[in-house]
Formats: sequence, C-alpha cells, structure tokens
Amino acid sequence: MVRGKVEMKRIENATSRQVTFSKRRVGLRKKAYELSVLCDVEVALIIFSQKGKLFEFSSSNIRQIIQRYHECSKEARSNNIGGEAGGQYMEHLKHETILMEKKLELLQVSQRKLLGQGLESCSMGELNEIDCQLEKSLQNVRTRKDQVYKEQIESLKAKHTQLLHENAILFDKCGLKPNMIQSPTPIPTPPSPSPRPAPAKQKEIVSGSNNTQNYMVETDLFIGLSATRCS
Repeated sequence: MVRGKVEMKRIENATSRQVTFSKRRVGLRKKAYELSVLCDVEVALIIFSQKGKLFEFSSSNIRQIIQRYHECSKEARSNNIGGEAGGQYMEHLKHETILMEKKLELLQVSQRKLLGQGLESCSMGELNEIDCQLEKSLQNVRTRKDQVYKEQIESLKAKHTQLLHENAILFDKCGLKPNMIQSPTPIPTPPSPSPRPAPAKQKEIVSGSNNTQNYMVETDLFIGLSATRCS
C-alpha cells in the first residue's frame, strides 16, 4: 500500500497530533542514532512537547555538545559582525584618505602662494588676504625674535652674576679683596714735538751818524740755537 503525501500543516485533531508526535519522535531519534553511528559524528537531539515535556538524545555527553555549540555559534557571530564592521571601517578609511588628499593639495597651493608663486590666478581679495597673512607672520617672527633676545640677555645677566659670585669666592680663598686688584698701568703717550716757529722778519730803521739819509734795513730774527742759525 502506497502512503499518500502528507500535507505540511498543523494537525487540528489533538489525538491524531499526539499519535503523530509519538511516532515521528521515535523515528527521529532512530535516524539521529543511525547518523551518529554510520558517519561517526556527534549528534544531539532536544525535543519539547506541546505540554513542555523534554525528550533528548545524544551520541555522547549532551552538555559538552551544547557547550561546543555555544562556542562555535559565538565565534561565527563574531566573525560575521567583524566582517561587516571591517568593511565599514575600510570604507571610512577610504573616505578619510580622499579628504586628506584634498586638504593636502589645498595646503600646497596656499604655501606656493605665500612664497609668491602661482599668483596669476589670484583676485584682488585673495592678494589682500595673502598680504595680511604675510604681515601677521612677519609680526609673529619679530615678536619671537624680541623674546629670544630678551631670554639671551637674561641668560647673560645670570652668567655674569654667577661669575661675580665665583670671583668673590676665589678672593676669599686667596685672602684678597676685590679692590686690591690693580688695573694695568696705561703706557704713556710721548708728547708730540712742537712745530718749529718760522723766522720773523723785522724792519729796523738805522740812522747813519755821518749820513743824514735814513736807510731801511731788513733784519731776520731767529729763535733757537745758534747752530741752526742761517748765515
């Protein structure tokens, strides 16, 4: 006798449903046992009836099989979530890379303009903005330069104070006082020779005793040694 095809839907009759459950439960358990023996696999079967009664079958320790199932299912879920998250993360990295490339290109263009390159395409507003940026940068450089100068001056003052302190300690060790150190005597500068005066000419009037005429005689007056006197 050929059994007809059973329609897959809930059996409305409670008695028929219970009979079918009992028969198929036994058959399912038999198939699970055959599968575990023929294929050398671990099989666990858990069935709850409509009234909540438990029916189970396992080829080995059912708790170990359930624990193994939890570990495998947890790992599978983690891999699935990790794969989706990894794909989203890669897309995010690609997007960030594109944005960084655009920002880098803009910075390079701005740097070239600050160096005075590629100004042909700049409008008057852009040129004024570049001028303001350069002026501000120059002001910052000058401010920093003044600050460095002040720091160097303060450092030199501190070194000077330290050297004075060390010098005073050395004076105390040597039993000297700072005012006992004599400064070197300057070498006297020889006086420059006074210029030789030019001979002055003096006119004398000589009157002749025997001659009534007056003669104008020019005489030379020399100041100095007689050896240098000219004839």
